[in-house]
Amino acid sequence: MKTHPVPMTQTSTRPNPGRARRGAPVAGLACLALVLVGCDFPGQRNAQIRTVPADEVLGFDALYATNCAGCHGPDGRLGPAPPLNDPLFLKIVPDAVVRDVIRDGRPHTLMPAFSQDKGGTLTARQMQVLTTELKTHWKPSPKDDHAVPAYALPKEKIDHSTAAVQRGAQACERACSGCHGAGGKGDSAGAIGDPAFLALLSDQALRRLIITGRSDLKMPDYAQTDGRADDFRPLSSDEINDLVAYLRSLEKQPAAVASAGLGSQSVETTRSDRTP
Repeated sequence: MKTHPVPMTQTSTRPNPGRARRGAPVAGLACLALVLVGCDFPGQRNAQIRTVPADEVLGFDALYATNCAGCHGPDGRLGPAPPLNDPLFLKIVPDAVVRDVIRDGRPHTLMPAFSQDKGGTLTARQMQVLTTELKTHWKPSPKDDHAVPAYALPKEKIDHSTAAVQRGAQACERACSGCHGAGGKGDSAGAIGDPAFLALLSDQALRRLIITGRSDLKMPDYAQTDGRADDFRPLSSDEINDLVAYLRSLEKQPAAVASAGLGSQSVETTRSDRTP
């Protein structure tokens, strides 16, 4: 007797028109809900998303990144300009100086004026954010060290006389030559007597760098002994002024004369008045 296999039941994979029609309203409602809740209609601006105009940005991070990081480094260090993220600098620099430099820049240097009425891009409120939050974003040194020399140059300007230049040459030998070489000509560190380098810095900037050093580049401050004789003593404020006078003289004097601390009776330069 011949048997026939019983056919197995097979689930159809063909679409069910009725089922599709029944589900269509549900899918349509879901899409409509998404449009109404989370999306905008094509071509319509979402009122909650707005590009903030540049003159309304008030966050310190954004203002610093746009206006300062290119010269002073992305974290306030390791830029071509002196670091702002330096505890000793933040300890000694007055808020009024920070405000004035941001607003007016430093004449005859690469530091521009940022105030809008001086051709800059920042509003008074934005400059205030940078001024006030500089010391809260990066902390000043907690050391209570009353011997730290004052940040600012003396009001009577730097003494550029022969005697001051000679004293400055001696201070340079004691404090700088271990890294920068005799006469600041360069050794393990760069040449600080290079006229092109000195042309970029004001007397005030030189004083600040001598006081604070550059911790981001391993340059010691006015009191540290790294690269210096064991009996090195901290530089006094007057010694720092003399050292500024000596470095400034290197722009005008022949190298052999400048390294000996000699010069005319009064060595004046066009940068002696570069105060903030």
